[in-house]
Amino acid sequence: MECHVSAGGLGSYLRRYWRELVLHRHRIPLEGENPHAVKIMSEGKPNVVSHARYKKAIDACLSLEDIELNVSQIARKHGVEGTGLANFMRIHEPEVIPWREKVRHWLGINDNTHRGATPACTKQYAEAVELYKKTDMTIPEIAGACHVSPSGFKQHLRFYHKNILEQKRKKRSEAQARPEKKRGELSGNGRTYKPSLRTEDKYAKALSLYKDTALTLKEIAERTHVTAEGLRSYLHKWHIDLVRERAGLSGKAEGGLDLRKSKKRMKTVAAKYEKAIGSLRKHPRPIAHAAKEFGLHPETFREYLHKHEPELANRQGMVQTSEGKRMSRQSKEKYAEAIRLYGTTTETLKDIATRLGLTYNSIGGYIRRNHPEVINAHSTLLIEKDEKSVITSK
Repeated sequence: MECHVSAGGLGSYLRRYWRELVLHRHRIPLEGENPHAVKIMSEGKPNVVSHARYKKAIDACLSLEDIELNVSQIARKHGVEGTGLANFMRIHEPEVIPWREKVRHWLGINDNTHRGATPACTKQYAEAVELYKKTDMTIPEIAGACHVSPSGFKQHLRFYHKNILEQKRKKRSEAQARPEKKRGELSGNGRTYKPSLRTEDKYAKALSLYKDTALTLKEIAERTHVTAEGLRSYLHKWHIDLVRERAGLSGKAEGGLDLRKSKKRMKTVAAKYEKAIGSLRKHPRPIAHAAKEFGLHPETFREYLHKHEPELANRQGMVQTSEGKRMSRQSKEKYAEAIRLYGTTTETLKDIATRLGLTYNSIGGYIRRNHPEVINAHSTLLIEKDEKSVITSK
């Protein structure tokens, strides 16, 4: 108050940047340890300050000198609150109160007042205790389901069911030690690892569209008025199998898998090329022509076909010769005149290529691969020409 800062903010600042002072104030020895590795309050253990506050009163409760006094009287004698002292002993010194009652009964000075859980209280929390024991529901969830007070139920567990709390604490520690969290299982904080109802409601419509349509993530986000990054994070965290299915991956999700490198045929991409592929199946033609017709990038479309539809890609723009060979329709049309001239004249292929503006090596390779008969015909013409020249010279 004097420095005009909030107590919570100051406490957070001190614990983060001046932790050794906080530990010293709580009388917690460091003994050469890292201050940030030392817990100020350990789960299930008393606070150092609280322990120091109630220590004398607890010692008095265990002393025969004050055995005739009840807990409230001892608390007032040592300047502490009676309820606070009783609660502290129930949680952290559970053997003190039963011992006092037993001794007072032997001495004949007990007040015959029932202490511990009353039958009505036990009945009130019975269903909640069973749920807490057999399920992974949190205390607030159980309290809501059983219509009891969350704080009252928590206090009831701390006072009368320490064994259950210890089992839960052990289970949480085991969950915290696991390398990966799994949906539906208990996490280290005692909650079931799953998205909140609010988050599920927020992305329910987007999830339905992602599951049943081929819309892109961005389109779904725009339609459902959520952020694309938030939706992507939600899907990758809670519905990774659905993401893998859309990416064309089979099997269960594995940790550390880079979907960008391992994705195969995505639903959105398949839908994008579906009409163009169907058209190519019905009417074979060059891939570039089909890509232009459907407003696609030719090289990207060609790459997709060769990756996912190799047979269809190999058939496009190909024709079959009389000998059963397959060749490019475009190449056939491009080299048709050169082949005709080469097979019917004695002009060299290099001269023909130069005259028609073709690449000599390309046309030569094409003829050798696909039209060896033209080479034979050209050779025959050259032989006949040589023979005629010999006869004429004689």
